[in-house]
Amino acid sequence: MTNPRKPFRLNIGFLLNSPIGTYREFEFYVPQMKDEEDLTFSEINGSAKISRTPQGLYVEGKFSGQTQLECVRCLSEYTQPLQWDFAELYAIDKRSETESELLIPEDAHIDLQPLVRDFAILEFPIKPLCSPQCKGLCPQCGENLNQRDCGHRPETDSPFSALQDLLNT
Repeated sequence: MTNPRKPFRLNIGFLLNSPIGTYREFEFYVPQMKDEEDLTFSEINGSAKISRTPQGLYVEGKFSGQTQLECVRCLSEYTQPLQWDFAELYAIDKRSETESELLIPEDAHIDLQPLVRDFAILEFPIKPLCSPQCKGLCPQCGENLNQRDCGHRPETDSPFSALQDLLNT
């Protein structure tokens, strides 16, 4: 049973003394995860397969969840679904260390939360949209055009706007 305050912290000591090739799968469900930067993730489901290798422990994770983001067009908060995978090596010693610089601690407890968080953030869209059909805000009055049409029409500053007057006569 995992600690509810640290649901991604695992005791992997038994794998360190196991033969190379031994693995164990861990299932996770975390209703809510909040980090030090006030990012909140919810409904995190996933699994991690931890395999013993000559260099250390190879962790393969597959997760899904959701978070609240702000739409870049209408500035409304919406729920963004996320899915992410990762693979990292926790090295036994400095000689086996990879670019991620993950080392197995002396107490043989690893915490996957930083990996889960970092790889989830990589899945955030560059321009979050509440829906592809989002109409955004009125540039004149700031009304959310998804909720109500304010009646303002965009002004055209085109060199052809004078031709529009000919169509109106």
